[in-house]
This record gives sequence, C-alpha cells and structure tokens, in this order.
Amino acid sequence: MAAFVGRATKQALLRTKPALFNQQATIVTFSSKTGKRLAWVLGSIAIGGGTVVATALAQPTFASDLVLHPPKYPWNHNGLLSALDHGSIRRGYQVYKQVCAACHSMKFMCYRNLVNVIMSEEEAKAEAEEALVEDGPNEAGEMFERPGKLSDHFPNPYKNEEQARAANNGAYPPDLTYIVLARHGGEDYIFSLLTGYADAPAGIKLMEGQHYNPYFPGGSIGMAMALYNEIIEYDDGTPATQSQLAKDVVTFLKWAGEPEHDTRKLYGLRAVIIFSFLLAVSYYMKRHKWSVLKSRKLAFKPPTYKK
Repeated sequence: MAAFVGRATKQALLRTKPALFNQQATIVTFSSKTGKRLAWVLGSIAIGGGTVVATALAQPTFASDLVLHPPKYPWNHNGLLSALDHGSIRRGYQVYKQVCAACHSMKFMCYRNLVNVIMSEEEAKAEAEEALVEDGPNEAGEMFERPGKLSDHFPNPYKNEEQARAANNGAYPPDLTYIVLARHGGEDYIFSLLTGYADAPAGIKLMEGQHYNPYFPGGSIGMAMALYNEIIEYDDGTPATQSQLAKDVVTFLKWAGEPEHDTRKLYGLRAVIIFSFLLAVSYYMKRHKWSVLKSRKLAFKPPTYKK
C-alpha cells in the first residue's frame, strides 16, 4: 500500500511540476578575467583592512598622549646644512648663568667646552676662576676650595639631591646638560615649557608651591616661571624679551647636548662631495672593465668532420 502511494505521488508531481527535475545548478567560478580581478580586489581589501586593524590594535596608549603637545617651531639649525646660531648660544649661556644656574646643574659640561664657541681661551679661564671648586685632601687631610680651571665641570648649586629637594618643595631640578635630547619634542618642548605658564583652569587644584603649565605632564609643575621680559640685559644689546630668552637658552642647551652638531654636518657635506666624485670614477671603471664582456659576441661553430 505504501509503495502504491509513493508511485502515485511521484507521478502527480511529474505532471504538475516537471521543472523540479529539470533544473540545473549554476556554479560561480573565478576562471574568467572578471572573476580573477574581483578576487584580487577582495583579497587586497581584506589584507589592507587587516593590516590597518592590526596596526591600530598594536599601538599602545602612552601617558604622553594625554598632555598638550608643543607646536613645531622653525629652528634655524634643523636643516641638513644649517648650523647652530653661535650668537644665540652665547646669549643662552648668559641666561643659564644668571637665571637657570641657581637651581639646575650641568655636571657634564666643562669650562674648556666654552673655548672657541662661546668665548676665547683667556675668557674661559677667567670664567672658570670665578667659581670656587672643592678639592683635596691637602697635606693635612682636609678639603679646601680653589679657583676653577678649564678642566673643571660647572659647579652644582646643591651638594646633594636631598638639599635640592628641600630647597624646592620636594621637587628635584633635573640636570640640563642633555635635557633637550632627553625630552620628547626636544627644543619645541623646552621652549613651550618655558613660555607656556598660565592660570590653572577651573577644576584643577594646585598644591602649595605648584604652578600650572599645560605642556608639563599632569599640568602641575614645581618650577615657577623663570623668564620674564628684561629679566637680564644682554651684552650684545639684543632685546631680552621672554621669547628671546627662551629661544637663546634652548639653543645653548641644544649645543650642550650635541657639541658636535656643526662638525657632524660639515663632515657629512664633505662625505657627500667625495662620494659623488668616487661614484663617477667607479662608474667609469666599471664600464671600462666590463666593456670587453659586455660587447663580445658569442658564435657557435659546429665542428666539421672529414669523411
């Protein structure tokens, strides 16, 4: 009975829906040129999108991203062939000596480094003799103070770190010898920090002895604004505005961190000139040596056999 019902149902379906058994499957392949192009496009999009997403996820979030970044300033020594402004270096040393040296040290700088850059050798010796350097022990086993020499380092305003913190409400003034190289942003950051003091906005509370500077991480800095208009008088008569003072001291600190700055660029220029000449000579020698191999003709001559 079941078999009879099955055959009857099949015959009825064939009479009413004959197209059900005549359909053919359509398979989409990428064998054609259009399919290959589509495959390349989809693959490129997938690879590019994956790379972008992976790069974005791989980048960590730094605390420095939460502070105000300094703007880019057109420093005249940033070019490939641009040297430091030595007039600005001399004025910057004057700013450091009269303003910054009261709190910040430059323990990696010697007075001999000033010779032929900021002053002559005689002037540098006189500058060193103004500082009293602790030396010893003497024959009695005691320490004593003597006038400085060219080989002496710049004096430290404090005897130790504890004394420095006690004099600055717990903040430790950093050494300025390599400060430009040690801070993200370099000259731009130091210049912006020196000229960026402002009143604290609403919602930010400063502790006693702190000041607001948006360029400093956290906004609260223990150092008060040190540069003001006409706070010192330049020896060369340059107007001592706040921006001029900051520009000069930053240039001086840039030189202190990289005293070989100008020499390195000069040697690089000489190397480019010499290697350009050697490149022309090498090209001529290469063409000369390889001319025989490059211009020869190979011919195959089959051997002949005598019968």
